[in-house]
Amino acid sequence: MMHMLDLVLIRTFVMVADRSSMTAAANALNLTQGAVSQHVRRLEDQLGSALFERSRGGLLLTSLGERLLGRARNMLALNDEIWREIVGTTIRGRLRLGVPADLIGTSVAPALKAFAENHPQVELSLVCASSSDLKAAIGSGELDLAVIEERRGSETGETLAVDRLVWVGAKGGRAYRQRPLPVSMVERVCVFRSVVFEALEKSGLPWRSSFETGSNEATLTAVRADMAVSAWLVSTVPSDLIILTDAGLPELASFSITLHFSGQTASPATIEMARAIRENCFRYRLAC
Repeated sequence: MMHMLDLVLIRTFVMVADRSSMTAAANALNLTQGAVSQHVRRLEDQLGSALFERSRGGLLLTSLGERLLGRARNMLALNDEIWREIVGTTIRGRLRLGVPADLIGTSVAPALKAFAENHPQVELSLVCASSSDLKAAIGSGELDLAVIEERRGSETGETLAVDRLVWVGAKGGRAYRQRPLPVSMVERVCVFRSVVFEALEKSGLPWRSSFETGSNEATLTAVRADMAVSAWLVSTVPSDLIILTDAGLPELASFSITLHFSGQTASPATIEMARAIRENCFRYRLAC
């Protein structure tokens, strides 16, 4: 007997998995919640087991759901690629994308390049801001899509990767030996700020805020000048700085890099940009 999976059901499954919610998936797909539930149930009937289980934070994938998700994404990507090549549908419109400053050049640039080459008719507006501000902008509908850094275990979006927050300093520098420890942070809305200060307070290590600024470049200048140490995700540490592994500084938390959609129905441009980010960015997953 020939068994065939319905791509409509597969697309609904992936959308529910990405949002951990039937309601959010229904909004994105412009379907009723009942239709989404029916799609998932039909797919579960075909596969003979449940794909989701409920938790306080929303829907979680079962072991079968985890196994299916990667293959489901590949199926949809191949379907969309064939459709673009054969039918040649041109995507137009406007897309508002938000990305934290530390991820723009190191992680998201390949997706922006791929998207611009494949969809030159889309008017792309890029907003660079802190994760806190981007999350608020997604919630208010000011952005269509955003990449956001969230503390591991407190994620509210689709997890793309997990990265460690580490201490960084100047090569050959001595700032990390000073007491109180001079610390430079970007700004009060920086998502890393509370994590860093909490770790320092718990460690009992004397420290002082030596340089606070609203830009990553200014913070980097302070660290490069050996005026202070700072905290960055491993994957974003500039090559001219060093990770302070044996400096006696407290261990910092891990962060998830997550993808967030607005509450509005996702446009074709939004869906394509999300696909470009998944395929071209964050192919690493560091141990926590």
